[in-house]
Amino acid sequence: MAVQSIPFQANELSGTYTALRDLTAAEIIHTAKNLLAKQFQRDTVISSPADSRDYLVSQLADLEHEVFACLFLDNRHRVISFDQLFTGTIDGASVHPREVVKKALKHNAAAVILTHNHPSGIPEPSQADQSLTRRLKDALVLVDVRVLDHIVVGGTDTVSFAERGFL
Repeated sequence: MAVQSIPFQANELSGTYTALRDLTAAEIIHTAKNLLAKQFQRDTVISSPADSRDYLVSQLADLEHEVFACLFLDNRHRVISFDQLFTGTIDGASVHPREVVKKALKHNAAAVILTHNHPSGIPEPSQADQSLTRRLKDALVLVDVRVLDHIVVGGTDTVSFAERGFL
């Protein structure tokens, strides 16, 4: 289904949006994703897990397969790029630390927020998730890139490794 451009009246001060016509659920979701993407353009500052949570949920929550991605940041934690790096199946994705390091160097990133989804809708990190995070952190520190967080998205819920003290 092709989603058309949606005419909206928006009041950023109050945070309200009014549609100028009846909208389908798909159109509302499409528009919400576009609004969130605009908030995460280059130079947006990420200062806490909450700053990136809504955006990551919008990008990963409705996928039926696992995706591993990175939010690359500069030394002031401003967004450089959000890249989906690996795609897997319903219960896993093969992640290669070498490729993550290459992409971080390509972007000249100083920091990274790792993220992936759990299509099951349950964001609880597995032992494999924790092990992968340690491997990635060890690989990235060799090229002076800090891992700030690893956020697991399950449906509309998330788990932050930083908030859990896993980093």
